[in-house]
This record gives sequence, structure tokens and C-alpha cells, in this order.
Amino acid sequence: MTAVLAAAALMLSTGCSSDGGAGAPADRDGAPSHRASPSATAGGASATAPPAKGSVKVATTLTRDLESPWGLAALPGGDLLVSSRDEGTITRVDAESGRQTVLGSVPGVAPAGEGGLMGLAVSPDFASDNLVYAYFTTASDNRIARMLYDERKPAGQQLGAPDTILRGIPKGRIHNGGRIAFGPDGMLYAGTGETGRTGLAQDRESLGGKILRMTPDGRPVHGNPSADSVVYSYGHRNVQGLAWDSRKRLWASEFGQNTWDELNLIEPGKNYGWPEAEGRAGRSGFVDPVAQWRTEEASPSGIAYAAGSIWMAGLRGERLWRIPLAGTEPAAEPQAFLKEEYGRLRTVLPVEGTAGGRDLWLVTSETDNRGTPAAGDDRILRLRVE
Repeated sequence: MTAVLAAAALMLSTGCSSDGGAGAPADRDGAPSHRASPSATAGGASATAPPAKGSVKVATTLTRDLESPWGLAALPGGDLLVSSRDEGTITRVDAESGRQTVLGSVPGVAPAGEGGLMGLAVSPDFASDNLVYAYFTTASDNRIARMLYDERKPAGQQLGAPDTILRGIPKGRIHNGGRIAFGPDGMLYAGTGETGRTGLAQDRESLGGKILRMTPDGRPVHGNPSADSVVYSYGHRNVQGLAWDSRKRLWASEFGQNTWDELNLIEPGKNYGWPEAEGRAGRSGFVDPVAQWRTEEASPSGIAYAAGSIWMAGLRGERLWRIPLAGTEPAAEPQAFLKEEYGRLRTVLPVEGTAGGRDLWLVTSETDNRGTPAAGDDRILRLRVE
């Protein structure tokens, strides 16, 4: 493979990004926009690998003028919920018209740096329980809570009081993780960051620098590596993307520091290396990434699975990456789309119910005080992928 999948021998450390202070960990989520204008299982290749080259077409702009959008989740029927990281609100977006309705604010959200109201997930039993889950930063920690969504109430008052199911996830100005998603097993997964305190990633007693797996009530799941812990995998720097392929394997995107960003295949109890390894290390005891990118090309946030590929949104890279899969390995070199066309890209989500599952929602991230917003930013795009 080329530099996109370069071997570990090329892993030469560069200096800290200018986005961090002197001697501080690089905060590449904060890199400015360069837009010029406005239960994982191993093995098993799929029956038919996707073609080496694909295509992406922006079918429509669903909605515009969102403020610091971060999390995205689909309701039954297709309408979307989007979180505002800095405003602490959740907005419903009509999947046909793009009309926005603010459901309400989440009490206790304390936005600062890379923290605030981040990931969203809709209960698998939403039709009966009407629960929406959110990952957010408070004055003391990051936590996950669920709220009752009551459409009968007036707009702005439709979210019930948060019921915290997990607290004590370390917080910082950087590396708060934030992605949550329900897996095919009905359990809730969360990606967390090490907040710039690198040692947390290897500390199995800490919830920082981990992927977590829990019941919808926030309890450890039978089959987790430790029966009394929600920790599912460790040695992560800052996980912001979670997705499952057609074989129910879990994939995660991860910010590197100065050299390599990563796409990882997640297995329970495994150590993904940070801070001892960034990118492919080839060292016993660490799991190497399936694919890696130079930091200026990616800074990956959300990921999704569609059309036999992982699709990865890039912040600093300002592009959408396609990684075609043949089982647990790339079928071909990753392919980039939309480079610097829409600025920083935050979240990608399959459009439910589309023929062949070939449509994606894509959320831009220009209004989070790190981009260069143009008129209409931020927006949700609908993509057709092949």
C-alpha cells in the first residue's frame, strides 16, 4: 500500500501541532479549516468484496445554518436528531423538508474546548420507550444520560430530565471522545478520550481512552472482558467513530497525535497501543490499525458502514474517506472524496431504508470555533455512494 497504509518503518515522529501549547499534546480536532471559500469477531471475508474504486454524489443539502453540530441519530421513520455541542440543544430535522425543530436543552452541559453535548443515540426500543441517549461534558466529568422524548409537549420542552446511566468518564479541554451507538447486540457502546493525560489509556480502571460497552441502563454486559466493568477495549487516544459491518464486526476511528490516524477493528479486551504506539507498531501485545493516515489527511471523527465500505469523516483532512473491505482487511487503497469542498466533516450516518443502503447523511463542522464558516454552514448533506 502507499503512504495511506504505510508500514511502521515510516513512523517518524514530528513536532507537536501548533494547535497545542508548548509541550502539550497536539489538539488536531482544533486544527483550522483550510477551505478557500464559502462483539467483534475475527476472520471471514465477505462473499463479494466491493470494487477498488467507488463514487460519491451529493444528492441534496437537507438543511443549513446548524450551530456546532456534533451527534446525529435517526428516529424511526427517518427524521434526524442532531446535537449542538456548544449550545447544548437537540434539534429534530425533517428528513424530507429539512425543517428544524429544537426539542430542548440538556441541563448540565458545560461546553469548553472539545467538550459539550456530543454523541446521540436512539433507543432500539424507541417505539415503546421513547428514549434518546446523549454523551456530554459537565463541570466535573463526561457522562451518558437518557431522556424521554415527548412529542406532545411544545417545541423546546420535549426532552425530559436527564437520567444519568454512566458518570465519571474523565473530561478535559481536549480528547473527550463522545461517540455513542447501539450495536447489533442491543448494547450501548461509547468511544472516550484520554483528555491529554496519556496514561489513562493504559489504566484499565479508568474510563478514559477506551471503548465502553454497557446495557441500556449503563451496567456492565455479560461477556465484557471484566464482568464488573464497562471497559471493552483500551489503549485508545481519542475515539470518535463507531460502526458495525455486515458481519457485525465493530470498527472505530481514532485520532493520532503527530504522525498517524487510525481505523481499528475492535476486539474485546485488546490493547490498541496508545501512548506506547501511534499507528502500526508491530509489537507484541498491541493491536495494529487496519488502515492509517497522515494526520493532515484525516483527523477522523464519525464513521459509517455502507456498500461494503467504511466511510470516515475527516476534520483537519476536510474529506470523506472510503475504505473498501474484504472481511477484516482493506480490499483496496482508501479513496478520498469531497476534499476541501465542504470544510471540516464531523459525522456520517447511513440513511435508513434506502435501496441497497447506499445513501449517507454527512454533517459538516465549520461553526465549532475551529473552522471558517461560509454562508449556510453548518449543514447536513445527503450522499449517494457506489
